[in-house]
Amino acid sequence: MTTLLVIAKEPRPGRVKTRLTPPFTPREAATLAEAALVDTLRTVAATPARRRVLVLDGAPGPWLPPGFDVVPQCAGGLDERLAAAFAGCDGPALLIGMDTPQVTPALLTVDFAGCEAYFGPAEDGGFWALGLAHPDPELLRGVPMSTPTTGAVQRERLAGAGLRVRELPRLRDVDTVGDAEAVAAAAPESRFAAELGRLGAVVGR
Repeated sequence: MTTLLVIAKEPRPGRVKTRLTPPFTPREAATLAEAALVDTLRTVAATPARRRVLVLDGAPGPWLPPGFDVVPQCAGGLDERLAAAFAGCDGPALLIGMDTPQVTPALLTVDFAGCEAYFGPAEDGGFWALGLAHPDPELLRGVPMSTPTTGAVQRERLAGAGLRVRELPRLRDVDTVGDAEAVAAAAPESRFAAELGRLGAVVGR
């Protein structure tokens, strides 16, 4: 069975979702980040897994459900932090972030029979999910992160290693207000959508 990894930041004002300010205040942006994280963790908790791990920058809060191991993120760039997350796994693992609250258990229930990797491209050119049957940190180290070509480079790294890659659906990360509105529309029953609707009414969006 697969280990499910969630890499996330503690949802503290001024540290998360800064591209949502304005129109939202740093506190409101953190509220939206927490809602996205809660939705993500609930989905992971509802997905069959060998182990569930939150790879966290910061401290856990009351938003953390039971059943998760919490490990701190290592120092360094995002590529190093993702690599270290996989290095802590001794079997198949699928890693996602906290920016896709529309994710479902069906999307996270992966089977590595017939492939060695899963790749979930994001609309912004990055990726929202990466799965490895045999976690190898070197598959991530040196990949330039947070660029429009991050996903293409990471996908080519997997192919260059001779891995058979199975594609997951393309999803949209929550970075901007436009992203937030589109993701909320895709997951109208989510806590994220509820918080966006509440806060949107406050700021007149």
